[in-house]
Amino acid sequence: MYQSCSLPHLLQRGCLETRHQPVEPEGMDPLGARSQFVDIQTLPTWQQQLGEDGEETPRDQNDSLLSQQAFPSPFPFRADINRKIMLFTGDIALLNCTAIVNTSNESLNDKNPVSDSIHQLAGPELRDELLKLKGCRTGEAKLTKGFNLAARFIIHTVGPKFKSKYRTAAESSLYSCYRNVMQLAAEQSMASVGLCVVSTTKRGYPLEDATHIAFRTVRRFLENHGNSIEAVVFAVTETEELVYKKLLPLYYPRSEEEEKACLPLIPADIGNSEGEPVVPERQIRIAEKPGSLEDDSEEESLESDLGQVGNHAFARMEGDVDKQRKLILQGQMSEAAMQKQHQRNYNRWLCRARAEDLSDIAALKALYQTGVDMCGRTVMVVVGRNIPVTLIDLEKALLYFIHVMDHITVKEYVMVYFHTLTGEHNHLDSDFLRNLHDIVDAKFKKNLKAFYYVHPTFRSKVSTWFFTTFSVSGMKDKVRYLDNLHQLFTCIKPEQIDIPPFVLEYDARVASNTGVSFELHTV
Repeated sequence: MYQSCSLPHLLQRGCLETRHQPVEPEGMDPLGARSQFVDIQTLPTWQQQLGEDGEETPRDQNDSLLSQQAFPSPFPFRADINRKIMLFTGDIALLNCTAIVNTSNESLNDKNPVSDSIHQLAGPELRDELLKLKGCRTGEAKLTKGFNLAARFIIHTVGPKFKSKYRTAAESSLYSCYRNVMQLAAEQSMASVGLCVVSTTKRGYPLEDATHIAFRTVRRFLENHGNSIEAVVFAVTETEELVYKKLLPLYYPRSEEEEKACLPLIPADIGNSEGEPVVPERQIRIAEKPGSLEDDSEEESLESDLGQVGNHAFARMEGDVDKQRKLILQGQMSEAAMQKQHQRNYNRWLCRARAEDLSDIAALKALYQTGVDMCGRTVMVVVGRNIPVTLIDLEKALLYFIHVMDHITVKEYVMVYFHTLTGEHNHLDSDFLRNLHDIVDAKFKKNLKAFYYVHPTFRSKVSTWFFTTFSVSGMKDKVRYLDNLHQLFTCIKPEQIDIPPFVLEYDARVASNTGVSFELHTV
């Protein structure tokens, strides 16, 4: 995934550097004149920065959650790793690391503050060297000499252009940038590497999202392959420093107390064991005939949809909720006490959701955020066909739902459920859905303004009617049945929703069979 330059002496001179070279006195060059370059040995490590500048350990608002130690952090306290991490606010071109990173475009001639500074200090030879590389693909890393820089080498990488509709592809490409940089540094026995923010304003990657990927990728690499790397310096601007200091403790906690405090703040999607985003790419193929239309037979019994009792652990562990409901009905528990008990129960689920590795559930691509509807409300998508009920851990599915939705539901939102080509193995039983409804916070129900049910069958309409009438309250009036995407596009613009390809294909096929003609304006 990377390409080094063609000069044979390049790797001989620098990549096999000894790690205990004589170091000039701090801030001085050999002639005694003050140097503009920064000796990274003078920078404090991240471990040493604990408590500096009045920093406080992040704390969750609910202290009771912090006392729960049953769920270990996926990024535990590691002093040995923290001693390799440094945060530098300033110009990356001034660092005397073995290699520094330059963020550029596919032609390696991007004009951005990081690249401009590197070129200015490295000299015109760098531009001539880049012409020999003939560009660089997004996510790749290529190596050149550092020329007049204090760093011996420059690793050039190209970050992705960010569009929310193609978030998964952008995440994978950005991961590849950091991974390939670290891989190149390790393979060439580089002792230290300076990392800039591998995204520019022109490429539009949200800084906080990009920082999560950078931190977890570097952390996993140091855990698994980083024995030869002695220092990783994150070089940032003053604006970027605020985000980096906020998120660094999540992935590099400097004490066990900081690890516990940051646990509830870690995202649900932390990638796989290497930090890589898990891309579905149609990993699950359950239906025997994916291309065939669902059998809409109305003669089959509805019993399996309406009354099955779940046998999974999730169904068994929620008995206390029923007991609490009985106490309320019997007048033995006040409304305020009931609400307090409900909130404590929900917070326990939320704490678990933030602590557990849910990457396998995220990989199903069954629940994701897309754009906004005509009223500016966030749109959440559920893909029924991507829920392999008989194969997944339903407790983890619930945890993933809570984690993803918790911050969405603070404002008004709508949900789009694609029932397209779902089979019996995709149907969540009514007990699971009822328990889900009982567990979630009140804001989930209050701020849900519409539930668009796309491509429903007769049986699914009946099942939903029974469920919203007898099992949950306040949902029936929010459900809207939509027979085709044309109806959906009257509520949500096509460019604001990421629709699975098989849904588009199904809808077009049904439209042609029924003689209905309309144009899909997709972006």
